[in-house]
Amino acid sequence: QVQLVESGGGLVQAGGSLRLSCAASTTIFSISTMGWYRQAPGKQRELVATVSNGASTNYADSVKGRFTISRDNAKNTVYLQMNNLKPEDTAVYYCYANHWFRNYWGQGTQVTVSS
Repeated sequence: QVQLVESGGGLVQAGGSLRLSCAASTTIFSISTMGWYRQAPGKQRELVATVSNGASTNYADSVKGRFTISRDNAKNTVYLQMNNLKPEDTAVYYCYANHWFRNYWGQGTQVTVSS
């Protein structure tokens, strides 16, 4: 079992920045993929970014050049640095982990970007 706890969401004006954190209950060194998804009201959950245990990253086209995902194995934490935020980034952001072929999700953290 892997428990994930997100933090760092909040309200920010367009053009601003936020950093989300996801703390795992176990060592993340062996977790093959971790990442962030988001779900806006009335929309399906969508991929934002992922990072492998080899540090390979993948981003949704809508966030490329603005968001950066990273993982700190020593702290068992994954981060999402979000810059130049836009109102369309408003959503609940969920931390994700794929470990031994099982998917794990955090409880989500709200990000609201005002125009």
